[in-house]
Amino acid sequence: MKIILDVENTTTTRNGKMHLDPFEPDNKLVMIGILKEDGQEQLYNIDKGSPYHHLLIQRTLDNTTLLIGHNIVYDLMWLWECGFKYDGSVFDTMLGEYILQRGVKEPLSLEMCADRYKLEHRKQDTLKEYFKKGLNVDEIPRDELSSYLSSDLKVTKELYDSIIYRLNEKDSIGLKETIKFTNQIALTLAQIYRRGFSVDMASLNKVKEEFLKEKNEITQRLSLHVSKLMGDTPINLNSPEQMSWVIFSRKPKSKEMWSNSFTPYMDKEDFKLAMKQNSDIIFKTIAKKCFTCNGSGKIRKTKKDGSPFAKESKCIDCSTLGYTFKNTNEIAGLRFYPPSAKWVSANGFSVSKNNLDVIQHIAKQNNMEEAVEFLGDLKRLSALETYLSSFVEGIETHVKKDGLLHVRLLQHRTATGRFSGADPNMQNMPRGGTFPVKKVFVSRWEGGKIMEADFAQLEFRTAAFLSQDRVAIKEIEDGFDVHSYTAKVITDAGQKITRQEGKAHTFAPLFGATGFGRTPAEAKYYEQFTKKYEGIATWHSKLAKEAITTGKIKTPSGREFAFPNIKRLSSGKVTNFTQIKNYPVQSFATADIVPLILIEINKRLDKHMSCVVNTVHDSIVIDIHPNEVDDVITVINDVNDNMTELVNKKFNINLNVPLLLEAKLGDNWLDMKEVV
Repeated sequence: MKIILDVENTTTTRNGKMHLDPFEPDNKLVMIGILKEDGQEQLYNIDKGSPYHHLLIQRTLDNTTLLIGHNIVYDLMWLWECGFKYDGSVFDTMLGEYILQRGVKEPLSLEMCADRYKLEHRKQDTLKEYFKKGLNVDEIPRDELSSYLSSDLKVTKELYDSIIYRLNEKDSIGLKETIKFTNQIALTLAQIYRRGFSVDMASLNKVKEEFLKEKNEITQRLSLHVSKLMGDTPINLNSPEQMSWVIFSRKPKSKEMWSNSFTPYMDKEDFKLAMKQNSDIIFKTIAKKCFTCNGSGKIRKTKKDGSPFAKESKCIDCSTLGYTFKNTNEIAGLRFYPPSAKWVSANGFSVSKNNLDVIQHIAKQNNMEEAVEFLGDLKRLSALETYLSSFVEGIETHVKKDGLLHVRLLQHRTATGRFSGADPNMQNMPRGGTFPVKKVFVSRWEGGKIMEADFAQLEFRTAAFLSQDRVAIKEIEDGFDVHSYTAKVITDAGQKITRQEGKAHTFAPLFGATGFGRTPAEAKYYEQFTKKYEGIATWHSKLAKEAITTGKIKTPSGREFAFPNIKRLSSGKVTNFTQIKNYPVQSFATADIVPLILIEINKRLDKHMSCVVNTVHDSIVIDIHPNEVDDVITVINDVNDNMTELVNKKFNINLNVPLLLEAKLGDNWLDMKEVV
């Protein structure tokens, strides 16, 4: 039996964030709605209803073969946490619609799906007024809540029927297995979400203190340095726009004119002219007390009869600062020159990390020690602020009273199917010890361990297989260290970097990156990559041709990516070429292979206390019970031995490139030693 399921629950607000999940003690399940295949609808008041309702719902679930819902993982989580049991198949209409979009992103809410396909039933918005009044779900009249829930069930049913109909159309048949697999993944991610990842709050507080102390020290250094560079011109260190003034010593005359004056591939002379015409040089200033307001920032205006107004007004001449600025005619800032139009942003020039890396390298080459230090501090400050807000404060906000952070992994946010995260986004967790956030994650068991099993060079191996590049395949078989090779090429070209730093460049060409806008040494590597791996470059061209001819590209797993607006320019270049190169590698590697192995490891640990608690791109994180360390290592070794066979069987391919998991073990997620 197939059933449509939807639930209504209360929400709570903590630390300024709304929490909808069942792991908050103050949240509760209010109503469950079920729509059966025969059209029979059942609505149950859980918080006020009879205990007999639980038995009726469970009986229905016991006879269910397919549980259908829009974002079904959310509903399933509430069922599990409220004592209901269900371990059958699911069909998420949100994920189904996502796969059918073929990488062309459209809104996936139930309301937007219903509007887009002009379904007979539409999602009601009758509860919005109650929420505006600050009422929670359990405070809404039950007849209105029932009507709302009933409407959602009918819309979901109609959307499901629409998806099934579209899947049976000739051009979509190949996506059936993709959707089936995506729903299997959803169940595993739901289990991970439910388990949670244990957080050592004392360690988190210590990390926070260290970050804040370093942030204050860097802020003070930068403020002093900015004053030296800019005179008295006020600069907000958190403003990318104002920091671009400091670095490039130029400011757009008109932002509107500026944004329309550049094209990505304009030649250097045109770029220089456009920059000169549309921006002004910034000069150092000296602050002087405002004559109009005498330094107060406010003035008292008089009425027509000569009497003063009761309240003071803002001084326009000094913008309420109390002082004005005199130009010293000395050019301010670091005076760096942007190399191309690709460095242009809406508010001036981009101060992205990549751009700052390039500028810092130039400064090092020219022995500009002061600039090197300034740019290093600026990058570090930006990173600290990101990690403080996204991770430290994100973890603080979302960790529960039992010390568990329930890791939300989402399948529908990226075009490729690669997982993204929320509350907080654990997919962007910093790797190294320079930002030791990982060390706050520990085992839930005393004496337990954390294991991280990483795929070795997964994207490169995937690209080698998809392109059948002979050089790449030979290097993989021989155990060639591609990251060391990258570092050597760039170092030999005059820019000394470490193997770890080389990793940022190794696989970038696989994802559409070029040497454009890079340092000359880095550009050398990108040029070398194309020459060395001719098979990959040829494959990229074939993909572009396929996209031009058919409007889409396919992966071996059956995923499809559409390019409805693709075209070949007069220059011969193909639009969307970055995505064309990127999507097949990233999707097959991290949306197909990684989830397949994730499901396999999760299944093999089913009878153990140890469990999978997170996955980050091409790694799988396991919380290991102290008595099961050897068992888990055995599982990883067994999966390693059978990984190629698992992939071949699942996707009906002949994977002639070996895959490898490398596992590390430690007391926390940061301090680990290799064991596999």
